[in-house]
Amino acid sequence: MSYELLALLFLIAMLAGFIDSIAGGGGLLTVPALLAVGLPPASALATNKLQSCGGSFSASLYFIRQRMVDLKQQKWAIACAFIGSALGTLSVMHIQADFLKLLLPILTISVGLYFLLSPTIGDSDRNSRLSVLQFALIPALVIGFYDGFFGPGAGSFYALAYITLAGFNLTKATAHTKVLNFTSNLAGLIFFIAGGEVVWSIGLVMLVGQFIGARLGAKMVIAKGRKLIRPMLITVSTIMSIKLIYENFF
Repeated sequence: MSYELLALLFLIAMLAGFIDSIAGGGGLLTVPALLAVGLPPASALATNKLQSCGGSFSASLYFIRQRMVDLKQQKWAIACAFIGSALGTLSVMHIQADFLKLLLPILTISVGLYFLLSPTIGDSDRNSRLSVLQFALIPALVIGFYDGFFGPGAGSFYALAYITLAGFNLTKATAHTKVLNFTSNLAGLIFFIAGGEVVWSIGLVMLVGQFIGARLGAKMVIAKGRKLIRPMLITVSTIMSIKLIYENFF
């Protein structure tokens, strides 16, 4: 691959990392880019997992250092997200994901509409509807499974779960989302590495771009908070829905 193409993939990954750390959906840019440069679908998905680990790790590390995430409090959610993603990655090898392609636009449209029609959602912390263990065993495990099985929109689903079920404000939910994103990405990546599908030369270049972009995005989350996250979530959910509907029906 030429240096020009690698440089382009680096820039795409950096932009995707910036978007992903704020609202999720960076895969909308990176997966098509990897397919466009000639990678087969399995290698594109595996390499995408590698580079997305760089972005989710970068954002997670920044949020943890800013003391926005308590790892001890989230240990069960992290464990369940990892287990769920591992099970999802194993399952996708044996089960067709076609039905999820039809269901996903409905889910992403619902997320976008929820934030659009709830202007005060995530303004401040609220009472949690689930205990720490219940949150780990239900939304963290289920969304982790989905992330390993299929993936698109997982960050938005994590954020929505933290807001509606854990009672977090939008900025805090976004910070915690990146930790679970990294966990489920890592679990999926381990299986892809075992399968020998990762294209390391491309993935590592994009990982560096993701790391830089995600760090910039994480800083924006803390600086701008809800004023930035809410419109980004709505925009990304809308674009993702349109893309999936077009791919499925047209």
